[in-house]
Order: sequence, then C-alpha cells, then structure tokens
Amino acid sequence: MATLVWVVIAIVVVVAVALVAVGIRKRKTAMLRERFGPEYDRAVENHGDQRAAEADLRAREKQRAQFEVNPLPEATRLQFADEWRDVQEHFVDQPAQATTSADILITRVMEARGYPMKDFDAQAELLSVDYPDTVENYRFAHAVRQRSETRQASTEDLREALLRYRSLFDELLRPDGNGAASDTTGQAQAAGAGAGAGQRVTAVPDPRDPGTSATGQTDEPAAMESDGAGPAGPDPDYYDQRTGR
Repeated sequence: MATLVWVVIAIVVVVAVALVAVGIRKRKTAMLRERFGPEYDRAVENHGDQRAAEADLRAREKQRAQFEVNPLPEATRLQFADEWRDVQEHFVDQPAQATTSADILITRVMEARGYPMKDFDAQAELLSVDYPDTVENYRFAHAVRQRSETRQASTEDLREALLRYRSLFDELLRPDGNGAASDTTGQAQAAGAGAGAGQRVTAVPDPRDPGTSATGQTDEPAAMESDGAGPAGPDPDYYDQRTGR
C-alpha cells in the first residue's frame, strides 16, 4: 500500500513539473510573439517548425545584444534627412537610380547607428529585433531594387520600393532610436511616426499615391500641423516631400 502511495505521489509530481514546463514555454512563446509580431510568423513559416523558429529569434536577440546601437547625433540626422529629400526629388527622372540610392543611404544610416554591416540577410535579421514590423518592408524594397538591375521592375514597383524604404528610414532616423516620436530640429513629428513611444508602423502605403508617406499617411502640411509636434510647425524640407516630386 505504501509503495502505491509513493507511486501516485511520484506521478503527481511529474505531472506538476510537466505542467509548469508547459506554462513556462507558453509564456516564452507569448513574449516572442509580442516582441517580433509578424516576424514571428515569418520565422515559423520559413523553418516549418515552431521550436526551430523560436530558437532562431532568440539567437537574433542574443546577437543584437552584442552591439551598441545609438541614436544619431542631431547634425547627422539632419544631413541624412537632406539626402533622403534629394533621393525623392530624383525619383521622377531616375526611379531605378533613386531606389538604389535609397538602399545605399539606409545602409549608411544603419552603419552610423552602430549596426554591423554584413550581408543583407544578416542585416535584416538584426533589424528584425528592433523593427520587427518594418523589416519586411526593407526586404521587399531590396528585392525590387535587385530586380531593377536587370530591368525587371516597373516604375510602380520602384515607387512602392521607395515608399517602403522610407518606412524604415523614418524609424532609423528617430532621435531617441527606439520608436518614440521624432522631432527634427525640434519642429515636426516624422511622417507616419505614430501616436507615441514604442508604437509600431505596419501600414503599407499605396504606391500609386506619391503623396503618401511610407507609413501610409498623407504628407500634407495641414495634417502635420495638428500633431502637437512643436510651435515651429512641420519641416517642409523633409516631411512634406512627395515621392517623385
């Protein structure tokens, strides 16, 4: 009888431990889903296995933690903003070259922030830790740029690529570097920056509308003035530029 009791106790303990382990795993899964958003689903689809996908995402977090990524100095931010304006202005005459310039510019911004510059896939994986909802726009735009090298991308493809590049550019240029509202020269909130710190940008703009920002909002001065960005109002040199204008 005593032996049976101990067997029952052992079974109960094993079941309890198993339930705790399952609970811990579920919490870790929920945290990864929250952290990576659509990038979590993409990883599961690519690996074809949830455990392998989660191991991959955790490895990205560990790798990202090895590097110190900082916001840009204000002067550098303004310089990059001016360069982006030039990229957009040249799009109407040279869409393929402008799209390539956008790709190069974003790479330079990443390097200036402190991201290690390796191959594209490695860059995208590191970015996915900080910008999980925007990194897919980066992948899409980069693929279009590659197709344009063999003249397999239409002007509309290039227009959408430029808008998607801008979605990441806006994120990277924010002064605090972590998703809070940006304030170039203390004047205006970045186009499509969202309502507050940590808010993710997921909207994909309509490539047929050259007045739409990379975050899916219209770059109109009237709309920008009401966002509480500051007394000086929006900066037309950067935030009211239209693609191909």
